[in-house]
Formats: sequence, C-alpha cells, structure tokens
Amino acid sequence: MSVATGAALVGLGSDTGGSLRIPAALCGVVGFKSTARLVPTLGAVPLSTTLDTVGALTRSVRDAITVHEVLATRTVRLVGKPLSSCRLAVARTLMQDALDDTVSQAFGRSLQALVDAGAHIEEVALDEISDLAVMNATGGFSAAESHAWHRTLIAGHEAEYDPRVALRILRGARMSAADYIDLLAARKQWIARMEARLSGFDAVLSPTVPIVAPPIASVLNNDDEFFRINGLLLRNTAVVNMLDGCAISLPCHAPGQLPVGLMLWHSALHDDALLELALQAEMAITRSLYK
Repeated sequence: MSVATGAALVGLGSDTGGSLRIPAALCGVVGFKSTARLVPTLGAVPLSTTLDTVGALTRSVRDAITVHEVLATRTVRLVGKPLSSCRLAVARTLMQDALDDTVSQAFGRSLQALVDAGAHIEEVALDEISDLAVMNATGGFSAAESHAWHRTLIAGHEAEYDPRVALRILRGARMSAADYIDLLAARKQWIARMEARLSGFDAVLSPTVPIVAPPIASVLNNDDEFFRINGLLLRNTAVVNMLDGCAISLPCHAPGQLPVGLMLWHSALHDDALLELALQAEMAITRSLYK
C-alpha cells in the first residue's frame, strides 16, 4: 500500500506462490516475479527453497525493469518487438473460474485493449493446470521446505506463531521423503509438458487473482473463510511458481473501481520478452481507460 500511495517508490519482497503479484493486484500497482534463478535469495528467510523468488512492487513497468536490473545485476534486453507481432494465449482452464464481476469486466476490457492495439489473442485450454491439485495433495514444496526450516523453532515456540501459519507449516511434517521425491519428478515432467504447450506464444494472459480485496472483517475470525479466500488468491499466481516461470501483474481497473490485476506470464527465462510486452500492454490498457 505504501507503493500505491507514493509513500515508497519500491517495495521489496518475495514471491513463493504469488506474494508479490497478489498484493500488486489488490493495491493497484505492478508486481514482477522473475525466473527464480535470476535473483539471489541469500539473506531472505526461506518459505520454499524451490519456489521462492525475490522481487519488487513498483508504480510502473519501467520501474520494475530498473529494480530487476539492480536485484539481478543484469541488463534487460528490449528488442523493439511490436505488439502487433505478439501471439498471446488466454488460459481457459481454472484461471477464469469464479471471477467476481469487477475482475471479469476489467479482464475483458484489458483483452480488448490489447486486441485494439494489434495483439493476436487466442484462448487455449491448458488442461495441465488441473494436474496441480493432485501433484500438491501431500502438501507441496512450501509445506515440506518451511517445516524443514522451522521444525526446531516451532517445536519449542509454536504458541508464538500465528495459528494459521503454524497449521500450514506443520502439514509438512506429514510429508515423507518419498512424497517429496515424487513431487520433484512430477514437477519436472509437468514443466516439460507446459513448456511444450506454451511454445509459439509470447505470453499467457490471466486475471492475477479472481476477486477484488475482501473486507478484513470477513476473514479476521473465520478460519474457513480465511482459507477459502487464501486459496482463491493463490490459485492463478501459484501456477507460475510451479512452472519455474516469470510473471508480471499490471493494474487494469477502471477509475473509481477496486484494484484489479492482469497477469502476463510465461515459462523460465522469458523475462526480457515478457517485460517488453508488459511495457506495451501497460500503455495500451492505460490509453483504453483514459481515452
């Protein structure tokens, strides 16, 4: 929120399942999750050593590029590819389910703005996304790897943990070594299938999250509602972390509406092309909203 109000130019953080892109979408700013290996995580307390990505919240895509160049000690290569030569996919499976009206309208307007700017967009099934629920049924990487890091602390100080956080960490204690090894192998095979499906596309377009920010009162003392909302907010963004990919959330809501994010994403090491596309998408969406 400090970035959205202008109190801070940049907000640094990590993204394990969407923790940069989700607040970006809910607060109306830009959140960029690079390919994880591009930015060191040294000095950051891990949640999942497999999925954690260090990045930033910014006011614009140009700022996101600048901050990424600093964090990754590399120069983003922009080649001048026009939007009219971009082939974009819209993920049909899961990612458009249960959208609230504000998100649905903003997403539709954004797609139209990109088409009007010359982009070629086609809907694709991406049925592979549905496989993730089974893959993560035993808890997933975050549960296993956070428990490995916290197990000594939580054994003696569980009462000092937020109960909702402790519950998710302790789930990792039930995951066997065989479960973890199976998950590593399943993820590798799943990434290969996803990369084959995304070949030929410059990016995939999805709502960053399917709902606008809920009232705090609705989840404060209601665990069932908290975990329902938490699952909804993580649903779309976490796909990219499992893909070992890169993604950026752009604000796309109309003036006077609660913030909504448009997520552009792809598989690993498509960062520079994605950022260049995001620069053009940001301009097209802004023009459509304020014309």
